[in-house]
Amino acid sequence: MHKIYHLAVNSLLSMTFIVFGAALLAQSTSSDVQGNVTANRQTVITKAVAEVSPAVVGVNVTQIKQYRTHPFVNDPLFNMFFGETYRRKVPSLGSGIIVSPDGYVLTNYHVVESAVEIIITTAGGEQHKAEIIGSDQVTDLALLKIDVKNHPYAKLGNSDDVVIGEWVVALGNPFGLFDISYQPTATVGIISGKHLDFGEQSKGQRYQDMIQTDAAINGGNSGGPLVNADGNVIGINTFIFTSDRYNKGSIGIGFAIPINRAKQIMADLKKHGKIDWSFDTGLKIQAMDKSIADAMNIKVDHGLIVTGVRDGSPADKAGIKFGDVITEAQGSPVQNEQDIFAAIQNNYLHAGDILKLTVMRNEKPMTINLKLEPVK
Repeated sequence: MHKIYHLAVNSLLSMTFIVFGAALLAQSTSSDVQGNVTANRQTVITKAVAEVSPAVVGVNVTQIKQYRTHPFVNDPLFNMFFGETYRRKVPSLGSGIIVSPDGYVLTNYHVVESAVEIIITTAGGEQHKAEIIGSDQVTDLALLKIDVKNHPYAKLGNSDDVVIGEWVVALGNPFGLFDISYQPTATVGIISGKHLDFGEQSKGQRYQDMIQTDAAINGGNSGGPLVNADGNVIGINTFIFTSDRYNKGSIGIGFAIPINRAKQIMADLKKHGKIDWSFDTGLKIQAMDKSIADAMNIKVDHGLIVTGVRDGSPADKAGIKFGDVITEAQGSPVQNEQDIFAAIQNNYLHAGDILKLTVMRNEKPMTINLKLEPVK
């Protein structure tokens, strides 16, 4: 009897150790799982956001806008012709990205257009008056400066390497939320498209080679960075498509200026304060079609036919002749004059630079290097 009791006690102790061990194992496993979950929350996206956020700023602008009105007639058409002109200070907002430790800030031109005062709010809530170093309406970019030293700044990547489908983050100040939290809002998406050309807009901007993303971009995001998973800025968020005039918010179709173009523009703005897009070629050209080709007995039915070359002009010096057909500019096919301008702008050519043309003459292709000259 005593022996049986001893075995029972031993069995009970063994079961206790097993249960206790299982509980410890379960607790350990649960702790490991929780640790893995916590560790997995830290992704390349969260790291990219943490890396770039200190360099993102809110841009608060006081603009001067001009209106026409009549004290007794509230009719837009009447006021257009007979109203009195007056100016009013209007607040607006946008985003920006600090690109150097001494406080250079890149943003959109339309964010700071007609500004009389610009206040930059940095992450954490510090505010600084900003100076406009330079701006360019054509590319919709502006360079500002605030008085800081050793400030966190963003790394600028290579927008030529963007891949459709890769993860990106849009950071900025939508609807002024930066001024509430003193940190940028982050939205995540992918690269939806690239090399999108929209031509000249109503206010003179030319949006060429744009990057498309489905990361949510809203009012106030303009001028903020589009960042890849490596934490490199690959674009400047600029505009969106919306579904109708009443819905001004994001529908997942936003566009950013490629950072490689922004870097080139920024360098000129820093040096000269503006971009001089004027140039002279001395060419008169006309879009080719089948009727022109037949009339001139030319077998090329696309491109731009040279209808005139001014004596002593850059085209004359380059050896371009009447009847030549320009089929490419800077390696890109051309069908009209806008294609020529796009090739010049996309390759950031100015007066003094070489425009590389592919020309058909006597049914033979040839390459002609045309040096752009200043307008006289």
